[in-house]
Amino acid sequence: MRETATLWWDDALPGIRFIDQTLLPTQYVIAECTTVDRLITAIKRLEIRGAPALGVAGGYGVALAAITCTGTSPDAFVPAVRHEAGRIRESRPTAVNLSWGVDRVLARVLAAPGAASAQKAALDEAKAIAVEDTRCCHAIGDYGAALLPDQCTVLTHCNAGALACSSWGTALGVIRSAVEAGKKVKVIACETRPLLQGARLTAWELARDGIDVTVITDSTAAHIMRTGAIDAVIVGADRITVDAVFNKIGTYMHAVCARHHDIPFYVAAPLSTFDATRMEREVTIEERGREELAVVGNRTLIPEGVPVKNYAFDATPMNLVSAIITEKGVIRPPVDIGALLSENNAY
Repeated sequence: MRETATLWWDDALPGIRFIDQTLLPTQYVIAECTTVDRLITAIKRLEIRGAPALGVAGGYGVALAAITCTGTSPDAFVPAVRHEAGRIRESRPTAVNLSWGVDRVLARVLAAPGAASAQKAALDEAKAIAVEDTRCCHAIGDYGAALLPDQCTVLTHCNAGALACSSWGTALGVIRSAVEAGKKVKVIACETRPLLQGARLTAWELARDGIDVTVITDSTAAHIMRTGAIDAVIVGADRITVDAVFNKIGTYMHAVCARHHDIPFYVAAPLSTFDATRMEREVTIEERGREELAVVGNRTLIPEGVPVKNYAFDATPMNLVSAIITEKGVIRPPVDIGALLSENNAY
């Protein structure tokens, strides 16, 4: 099975290299990032996207800030890095992994005795996050694969694959691990409007690996579930609170339909996606620009002056989740997130 690196640190730049996800599937371009401004643009434009990938990017971003701020005075260094870290943290509000990665590396900067040692500590920690992410994805894959029948069809939404992580993937990591274990898995990928991450990214990843994948419109999912063709639904997550799972808009709809048709609904996510500090009502759902809905290429789809609501995420109540697949094992709701993170030293 192909192990695709999707973003990594390049010492020669120095900076970040990543697959520009906005250009797939027709163009495979490795972009480079040597400034915090460029990283923030990449995150906002979804050149880099996916919760675990944002955690890795956030960590690398603070390391990048530590490098680019070394020209400041000793007294100004820490405030400058802290400021840049805040800008990265705020670039997307819903996915908790971004702030988790930023804060983890920033803590190493704050604990260092000087700029040179802070720079090294930040980069070491950021690289450690990337290594841990890949290890977590493989563990999630192994635990999740055990939940799938030897022959099955899995429905997934958006992209929770290698592109959403540093490699392997969460929801798609489960599928990859199941296939590696000899299971015969077919995948139904929802297109995931409006930016088509399922059609563009998930289908691209699975086709490259030779895994049987078919793309459907989002609104086809309930019909296919009703026919009995779906054995499980597996999605990723951008934030998990005690009462809800936040993921790409449309996930809640699939969870409701899966419950109605008695199909297991699984969430695959590392512990870094869990948030013990907030309830659903306290989380900001990102709203994106009108143009993502109103314009495709050179064609206008919505009349001028007609407003849109373009939510990037929704919240699925925890009582609709059959299980959460983590790197530490399979968890059945309800979940005591505080105890879970404390037991696994994941704060």
